[in-house]
Amino acid sequence: MRFISSAVRLAGLSLGLVFAATAVASDESQLIESINVYRSQLQRCAGQVSSELPPLSADPRLVLSATSVVNLQQAMASAGYPMKNVQAISLTGPRDAASAMKAIRESFCQIVLDPQFVDVGVSRQDRDWRIVVARPLLSARLGDWQAEGQKLLAELNTARAQPRQCGAQSFAAATPLTWNATLASAAETHSRSMANNNYFDHKDRDGRTPGDRAELAGYDFQQIAENIAAGQDSARKVVEGWLTSPGHCANLMNPQMRDLGAAYATDPKSDAGIYWTAMFGAQ
Repeated sequence: MRFISSAVRLAGLSLGLVFAATAVASDESQLIESINVYRSQLQRCAGQVSSELPPLSADPRLVLSATSVVNLQQAMASAGYPMKNVQAISLTGPRDAASAMKAIRESFCQIVLDPQFVDVGVSRQDRDWRIVVARPLLSARLGDWQAEGQKLLAELNTARAQPRQCGAQSFAAATPLTWNATLASAAETHSRSMANNNYFDHKDRDGRTPGDRAELAGYDFQQIAENIAAGQDSARKVVEGWLTSPGHCANLMNPQMRDLGAAYATDPKSDAGIYWTAMFGAQ
């Protein structure tokens, strides 16, 4: 098998024409799901142990030809993807998604476990594969954390409105979540902590868990769950990423959850730039 990687890092690019991309086929989707499962667990890579990482969001602008020589900078400009960093992996030989994932684990774990990347595109032509991971420039159009939290609530309720498969679990459509200001405050505190202290974890720097934070905020709960994300610059992309990750998807589709609080926080000195927290609860 032949494996190649290439990378481009830029402060920004001018927008170009957006190209049309075909729908992601089953093998490509399966590989993205495998990468996200891999990122969601502790992994040993290049002599180090990775931390839990957020799922990558499938972005059609990152679906590039699997066989032709590609200039990543030009491709991102043509696709209208305002990137900060992009990297591509080319594989020749894998016959299916499982074989491609094996090659990625063995030769490119550092790329797919890099916490700065938030989007992914996969293309395949016979036994040629191209996996592109990227981090966009942050949008200047975000509202305050309450406004974006409400957008996240709307996106989650849209997702809950239809039956869904989350990994091996099947979920029926669930009732809408209701905004809860107490959970929102706890979510904002955790997002701010992650951004300012440059970490990504459900445990904060004082060792508190989501349940601890909900209780400290004054939310008397029977159940609590938390999804976190980093790098995505819109509520829509956050939810799209969670839907590709079985564990995150199961949290947001859980029919027993009734309340939601959500928030983001930014810090330009952090690795991901922006961090999101959604707290699901039932009293």
